[in-house]
Parts: sequence; C-alpha cells; structure tokens
Amino acid sequence: MAAFTTNTQKSMALFSGSANPKLADAIANELGISLGNVKLEKFSNGEIYARYLESVRGVDVFIVQSVAGPQVNDALMELLIMIDAAKRASAHTITAVLPHYGYARQDRKAAAREPITAKLVADLLQTAGVDRVMTIDLHQGQIQGFFDIPVDHLTALPIFADYYKSKNFEGEQLCVVSPDVGRAKAAKKLSDMLGADLAIMHKGRPEHNKADITALIGDVDGKICIVNDDMIDTGGSMVGAVDTLHTKGAKEIYVCTTHPVFSGPGLERMANLNVKEVLVCDTIPVPMEYQTGKIKVVSVAPLFARAIRNVYNNGSVSELFDPDFAL
Repeated sequence: MAAFTTNTQKSMALFSGSANPKLADAIANELGISLGNVKLEKFSNGEIYARYLESVRGVDVFIVQSVAGPQVNDALMELLIMIDAAKRASAHTITAVLPHYGYARQDRKAAAREPITAKLVADLLQTAGVDRVMTIDLHQGQIQGFFDIPVDHLTALPIFADYYKSKNFEGEQLCVVSPDVGRAKAAKKLSDMLGADLAIMHKGRPEHNKADITALIGDVDGKICIVNDDMIDTGGSMVGAVDTLHTKGAKEIYVCTTHPVFSGPGLERMANLNVKEVLVCDTIPVPMEYQTGKIKVVSVAPLFARAIRNVYNNGSVSELFDPDFAL
C-alpha cells in the first residue's frame, strides 16, 4: 500500500486592504514577515475585485483593513470580498484585523426607526466567512456581543499612558477628562495609570452630528488636563470640550484619541485647536503635512503584532485587553 505524509506545520500570512497599507506594513515589520501578495482592483463601474497571488490553502490568514476614510463603504466591501476570496481559496482560518471598526457609533436604537449598523457589520463579516475579529478601542465594548466568534478587543490606553509619563509632568497636577459619560470608564483607567484626577463632561446632541457640552463634573482649575476619546470625527465636540476647560481654568490641555477620523472640517480644527498637542494613533492615516504641528501620531503596530503573534501561537492576549487583568 502506498504511504503518504501530511504537512502539519502551521503557516501564517498577513495581507493588507487598501485603506491603511502603511500600518499593515508596519505590523508585518514588527512580525518579521513580508505582506502577502494580493491584487486589488476596481472594474470600470466601481465594483471591487480581489485575488490572492499566492496560495493560502491551509494558511492562517490575517487581513488588515480599517473601515474608514473618505471611501468608508468601499473599505468595508473590499474587506468582505477579501474574506470571501480567502475562504474560497481554502484558508485554514481568517482573522479580520480592524484597526478601526466602521459604523460602530450606531450600536443601539437611540430613536425610533433607526438601524443598528454595528450589528449589521458584524453579521456581514461573519456571513463572509471570518473566523475571528481583532480591533482596538471600539466605540462601545458591548459590540463584541454582536459576534458569535472570538473578538480580540485591544486598547491604546497603555500607549497613551506611557507617552504622557515620558513628558515628566513633575510637580504638576494632572487631570484626565472624559468628553462624555460614555467614555468615563476608559478615562478612569487612564487616570489610574497616570495617578491623575478625573473629570467627566456631559454632552448633549441637539441634532445629528452636533454636540454641546452641558456640564463638567470635577475640578480642573490650575491643572494639566488630558482629554481622552475613542475617536474624533468633525471635531466639534472636542472644540466645545476644550473651550469649557479653558473657561474652567485649566492650566494646559492635551488631547488624545485612538481613531483620527477627521472628516469634514475635523483635520483643520484639530490642527488649530487651542491645546498643547493632539495625540492620535495610526489606525486611520493622517496626511504627513498635518503631522508637523500640533497633531502627533503614535503607532499601534507593535500592539497588533503582539496580538497577532499570540493568537497564531495560541497564546494569551488578555494582557493586551486590560493590563489589570492579565492572565
């Protein structure tokens, strides 16, 4: 009888969508590998085409794609098509690495006859054939519950904490400020990491895509304030928050956010914001010409690389979710 042997050695491949190739390349460099070869094109009518130019049969495939940017819907559709192509090419597992999870703000019905788009995106990803999702600083943590597959929810808070510790604010009284009630828990974690005070703002929305600061809980007078949010879009809320802090006597103000959406007037507002610095992550690309002033970019590539390596090697990633609960 003829004998045969099976190849049981695992293999991994990292591919990038077109939304944030620079971050994907940085993650690959951290992992010590090269990005996989995939062909991404559009038909003349705008339909998206994807084809892997190398075998992914039996491979653990990781697809890096931020669902963001001016063509946010194209980014989502491209990701779904890449997942489908990998599944039909007999990939062993498919992990969607989403530095920014688009449509996350609509995570509940805040008014009658509204959609829950965060759940819709989760359904689309699972239907396309993804086995695991990896993302960072979701708008609300409960979005993980929209999935019936594993979700690795990372956080950039330790990155921010390390950055501000390096500032050596010796002798200064620090205060971490949450721009709204929904961000209060994350702001409390950051304040604990920095040994800082905590202040919380209350934000109302009189109309769509507009916010007003209606209250500030906590004392910021004479303190160095660090305003932390998960994302900044048009920047109107952040402008209001900064104005309120100046009115209440803040000594200096720093702003940090994981996702620099910066749509519409957002980029110009942040570049001219009345603060010392606006610190953002590279989950969404920021034009280089805007990185020479107040806007400073720190990379989440090392964090994602650690998470990908641990998942691939069946290691623990709990320390990357919350350092206080590492296993």
